[in-house]
Amino acid sequence: MSQPLCDHTIALVKATVPALEAHGLDIVHEMYSRMFQNPEIRDLFNQSHHGDAGSQPRALTGAILAYAGNIDNLGALAPAVERIAQKHVGLQILPDHYPYVGEALLGAIKAVLGDAATDEILEAWGEAYWFLANILIAREGRIYTEQKETTGGWNGWRDFRVEEVTRESSVISSFVLRPADGGPVMDHKPGQYLTFWFEIPGHPPVKRNYSISSAPNGESYRISVKREPQGLASGWLHDEVKAGTILKVAAPAGEFFLGEHAERPVVLLSGGVGLTPLVAMLEALVKAEADVPVHYVHGTHNRDTHAMRDHIRDLAAKGRAVQVTDFHQTPLAGEVEGRDYDKAGIITDEWLAANTPVAEADYYICGPRPFLRHAVSTLSLAGVPSDRIHYEFFGPADELLAA
Repeated sequence: MSQPLCDHTIALVKATVPALEAHGLDIVHEMYSRMFQNPEIRDLFNQSHHGDAGSQPRALTGAILAYAGNIDNLGALAPAVERIAQKHVGLQILPDHYPYVGEALLGAIKAVLGDAATDEILEAWGEAYWFLANILIAREGRIYTEQKETTGGWNGWRDFRVEEVTRESSVISSFVLRPADGGPVMDHKPGQYLTFWFEIPGHPPVKRNYSISSAPNGESYRISVKREPQGLASGWLHDEVKAGTILKVAAPAGEFFLGEHAERPVVLLSGGVGLTPLVAMLEALVKAEADVPVHYVHGTHNRDTHAMRDHIRDLAAKGRAVQVTDFHQTPLAGEVEGRDYDKAGIITDEWLAANTPVAEADYYICGPRPFLRHAVSTLSLAGVPSDRIHYEFFGPADELLAA
């Protein structure tokens, strides 16, 4: 267990907040530049999130600022620490990697701030870094142990064979995966993701997280992936991966998941490919014969982009109290309301307040950042407590929600 930080260290770190606000992004870019000189460390990261326009440097800048500003109130950072630990486990980050990151961080602070980064300040930041690092290492160690000791669990990268590929819409395809060793798989918590190590010809190793879009069954997983414009990994999956392809997969991880026993109404609210973890949740609720109202609310562009519609309707028919509402933002010519979709346009604040049980439901939300930000803000303003609003970002969570 880490020793508590002394008052002097806390004061020095908090005193650097103005400098971090002014130069934080430069420090982070310098830090990554130093880290990525080591190929082993570079290959741990999703390179599409880096670079001048990348979201990961902004996310880390925000995280460093949040840590510095709350270093005397670390309880406020507990959700962020859990999210980071889960991401690290998916990427297979180990205790041996932390010294490289710490060295790069301190070197970057000195390089960017120059003489303002005194030995005393660097020593304080070194203590602060290792205090947080030890918390993360301990939490990640517990997750790795749980994965290894769970029936069907594993550590590291396990080979999975693609059993089936299904085209779900004009932009989304599903991939059913079974272990190449023929063994069982650990039950994931509905909403969690798998991390993949792709070896794409002509490119360094590529890491990606994809939500599991099926309920736990002990035998296989399903992911449903949108082809992104210029998406290296998603394009490769759609174009090259067939039944029989072997993929390297890390065990399920993630802090966004359905509660074990639903005691209140559940609202599953998604936009676009954000439906994937919520389909897993809906399957699990129907399988468990959950005796609570379930509202599945989904928004997409039109019939062509609407994935898994028939599957959702079949699940709703089997569930005890499942209500499905589909929104098509711009229905195509020939689409019929009530047949191809339920509502035209976008999911509005007024519709959510009037048609979902805001006074009592748990909300699970996933989708593009603007959709997510708006939905969480809307529900918060409607009086839904934060502990009943659960959400998942696709990509780094680099924006603070107004709520």
